[in-house]
Amino acid sequence: MPLLEQLELILEKRKRRDLLRSLVVASSSSIDFSSNDFLGLARNKLLQKTYLKELSSFPNPPLGSTGSRLLDGNSSYAESLDKFIAEFHKAESALIFPSGFDANVGLFSSVPQHGDAIIIDEFIHASVHDGIRNSRAAVITKFRHNDIKHLKKVLEAVVQEIGPQKNIFIAVESLYSMDGDIAPLNEIVEVIKPFNSYLIVDEAHATGVYGEQGRGIVCELGLERKVFARLHTFGKALASNGAAIVGPKLLRSYLINYARPLIFSTFLPFNSLIAIDCSYKIMTSEVGNEV
Repeated sequence: MPLLEQLELILEKRKRRDLLRSLVVASSSSIDFSSNDFLGLARNKLLQKTYLKELSSFPNPPLGSTGSRLLDGNSSYAESLDKFIAEFHKAESALIFPSGFDANVGLFSSVPQHGDAIIIDEFIHASVHDGIRNSRAAVITKFRHNDIKHLKKVLEAVVQEIGPQKNIFIAVESLYSMDGDIAPLNEIVEVIKPFNSYLIVDEAHATGVYGEQGRGIVCELGLERKVFARLHTFGKALASNGAAIVGPKLLRSYLINYARPLIFSTFLPFNSLIAIDCSYKIMTSEVGNEV
């Protein structure tokens, strides 16, 4: 059977299961229940004014980044923004990626070493699944959503399989996008403490919404030092695009060397970096508290 006929058959099967996707343009008169613009900043007049003023302060800003961060795509502005994001989210370092998807894929595909294990919440984002699929971990398994007792059982079983010396990575979201529920991070931190474990928290949907000035749930709970790495994205509440991994300085250096989506992807354009910076400025202002 020719390839296009195979693809057509696959799509037809998906259609019969009412799972066929398509691109639509939402009507301006529709009530929006699907937007990630949680704070309404995408059309906020003050943010737009702040952004245009900042952009105009650069006499000849490039339209594109012109390359990967490891080549011409990096800039002093990006480096300064990395440092600000790290300080804001109370971490040693931050590294901006072109997208949250890229950041998760880069992190989970490169950091787990041979013989390690990855345990994911069953509702974790698709980007984590894609990342772990390309990892070197010996064991990849999941625990029932937000079920602490089951997580402990899975941890014990994993240790029996790989031994106590290997690393175990636990991946959760602080705020789950589909159900809107929050991970019991305090309990997770306690249950994983006896193990050689590293907690990674995806804060994509909590960034800008939870915690002081939108720092996220990890900061709200004071767990910064008990979480190995966090993902903060800018395409939701912050009304821009891109994302950052925050964590130890050594992790940043490692990702610069081994995270392929960072190394081989064109970086964010300069205007996106300005938009991210301006969104943070709004969040840390008195106006941000009102928003």
